[in-house]
Formats: sequence, C-alpha cells, structure tokens
Amino acid sequence: MMEQYSDSFLRKILTRTKRIAIVGVSMNDVRPSFYVARYLRLKGFDVIPVNPGHAGKTAFGGTVVASLSEIEGGVDMVDIFRRSEHVAPIVDEALNVFPDLQTIWMQIGVQNDEAARAARARGLDVVMNRCPKIEYQRLFGELRMGGFNTGVISSKL
Repeated sequence: MMEQYSDSFLRKILTRTKRIAIVGVSMNDVRPSFYVARYLRLKGFDVIPVNPGHAGKTAFGGTVVASLSEIEGGVDMVDIFRRSEHVAPIVDEALNVFPDLQTIWMQIGVQNDEAARAARARGLDVVMNRCPKIEYQRLFGELRMGGFNTGVISSKL
C-alpha cells in the first residue's frame, strides 16, 4: 500500500533541505538517479553522490563517495536509489553518521517499512515511493501536464 503525504509535508521537506546525499547514483545520464541528481543540483541543492562503484569520480559539483560515512559534514536528506531490501543498512548508517539528519527519502518503487519505522523513531521525516524531482516540479509549479495551453482563447465570429 502506498503511503499518502500531504503537499504541505513534502513542501516543508523540500524547502528546508539544502544538502542531499543520493545513494545509488548512476553516472549513466539516462538513469533516473543521474537525472534526478542533476536536476536537484540545478535547483541549488548541494548534492553528494554516493556509489562505491564510482567512488572518486566527479559528478554534480562534487566527488562521488563510496558510502555515507565518507561524507564530510552533515546532510539534511538521504535520497535512496536502491532496491527495497537494501534500504535498512543504508538507513542504519545514515542514523549513525548524521546526528542532524532530517529526512530519509526512498525513490519510486522503493519502500522499506522497517527502515521507515527506525528513522521515524529517531524523529526523522520519511518519504517512500516518491521522487523529489517530481514532487519539486509539482509543488513549485514547474510540472506541465499534458502540454496543452489552458489559457482562454477568445474569438469573434
């Protein structure tokens, strides 16, 4: 069952967030994790790419790190692009290394209720099965639905 989140809840998260660790980021520009990270960077978020297979490479204005524990300084949000069964250890690591972490965000198709409970028990906000890029576009007026002009057209016959 998909959890429901109010627009005000999602807007609060996206407004207060400044620094995001993106776990499972790809260097392949057609993968969702790549274009979500790029979009968030273009919107002014400080994006920290996390992927052990690409550690040391440069992406999105920073160096890819192998794990959350390699990130210097804190992050406000951990955005997870990993299969649901791999989420719990990522959340555990995040809770251990970021004392001021505010949000765990699991991408579309990613849901781990056990990890969500652990994060909520520590006072964090949790979002599952959603994409921050899509929510940002929707909530801040950048999403154009259907491509139709909805303006009023006046004509005289």
